[in-house]
Amino acid sequence: MRYLCGAKEKSVSQKALLALGIAIFLPVVCYFVVKGVSSDVIHMPRHYYPDEIIDVVKDGKRVNDTVWHKVANVTLTNQLGDSVSLQKLRGKIVVADFFFTHCPSICPYLTRNMKGLQDALKTKDVTKRVDTSFVQFLSFSVDPERDSVAQLKKYADHFGVNSDVWWLLTGPKKTIYDFALNEVKLGLQDGEGVDSNFIHTEKFVVLDKKGVVHGYYNGLDTASLSRLAEDITLLMLEKEKGEPSPVLAQLKSLWPIYIAVIIAVVLFVWITRKPSKEPKI
Repeated sequence: MRYLCGAKEKSVSQKALLALGIAIFLPVVCYFVVKGVSSDVIHMPRHYYPDEIIDVVKDGKRVNDTVWHKVANVTLTNQLGDSVSLQKLRGKIVVADFFFTHCPSICPYLTRNMKGLQDALKTKDVTKRVDTSFVQFLSFSVDPERDSVAQLKKYADHFGVNSDVWWLLTGPKKTIYDFALNEVKLGLQDGEGVDSNFIHTEKFVVLDKKGVVHGYYNGLDTASLSRLAEDITLLMLEKEKGEPSPVLAQLKSLWPIYIAVIIAVVLFVWITRKPSKEPKI
């Protein structure tokens, strides 16, 4: 009987030690797996338009580092009559396009597709505990002389634009055209009041939290828009140089739970290994 009890105690202790090993090594393994996945598998959207290449010293070695072009600040007026600027949107992902309210061709389709993106990213979805207000949609009018605030508001109401996350913008024509041509590198042609003579792109352009161009997407193509939705999520998770990945940060935040589990397992091992008193004969 003593032999059986001893074997049973030994079996329990071995299981406890195994549980302790799992409790200790599982978070460590998870950390390195997530770190490897986050650095090797996830491919961030590319950068566009380098301003300069500079020499920097990293880990004692001199390497080249690229300074990417940040779009210049512009101040325009939205459909609510508010003066707004790109500078105030730093820290948000920006999805922008170009349109005009009298457009007889592609603009309604572009607007409907932007509306689909707006609806897919519900602002502060409390049911999922996800704040998607990190995205700001912008639609620049290429016909600002006719697209007054009142006209933009009418157009916005017709298409269900949420002014909290989507601005339709008007203002000085030169400001808008210079921004399109020189900052996001998209061509425009002024129709001078003739609707069919306006030429503008069907592309949606994405800017990261610093105002750097990260991609162009066909606003009329479903597959391209799906890729856009994926890319803005990746850009939201993008970390600054020297900062930990958000995924790794979440993993690290679970360390109190890991420690509590380890302590519980250690206590269990100590209790199960404690020699039992033999009954007196």
